[in-house]
Amino acid sequence: MTKVFFSVTMSLDGFIAPASRADDPDQQRWFAQWMQLQRYVFDQKFFRELLKLGEGGETGEDNRFLEQTFQRTGVTIIGKRMFDAGEHAWPEEAPFHSPVFVVTNQVRSPWERLGGTTFHFVNDGIESALRQARAVAGGKDIRIGGGADTIRQYLDAGVVDEFALAVSPVFLGAGIRLFDGIAPSVALDIAKVVHSPKVTHLSYTVRREP
Repeated sequence: MTKVFFSVTMSLDGFIAPASRADDPDQQRWFAQWMQLQRYVFDQKFFRELLKLGEGGETGEDNRFLEQTFQRTGVTIIGKRMFDAGEHAWPEEAPFHSPVFVVTNQVRSPWERLGGTTFHFVNDGIESALRQARAVAGGKDIRIGGGADTIRQYLDAGVVDEFALAVSPVFLGAGIRLFDGIAPSVALDIAKVVHSPKVTHLSYTVRREP
């Protein structure tokens, strides 16, 4: 059965991105903080191969986690803000290799990229994006890729089945929090905790309290 999930990296003080946007004048500082948060990902063999960053890389628990997340994903849903940042940062062969639905007010034809990624732009809300994603998931799972506001909307809508956090041992001090304002009816059960030398992987199943 197809599940809806998300998987993100979070700082120890609860942020999934630095305070400023990547297109701010102080872009260098934003990028340095973002790399501090995400550095473990770039050290992994699977990720380096996926983005064609060169040979080498680690093959331990973190690598297995990234590979399993990719393999289970049949389709991804993201918000417009995440797409705007990624449109300029992703390589020509975007790292999804599957359909991506962008929740946005922008009217735009599907955008095909090398490697099997096609971006579809959905103008009628998160429910419509989820329906369309289910239709093309091919028996695999649906990943809510981000950003934080899009993830919160799906959590509050009660359609997320499970999620995973990779907690990096860093403090950002400020930034974009994932769980600010989340509905108290969202209840969690701990599914798995895996420690690696660089991050702690926390996996949860989601249930709704009355």
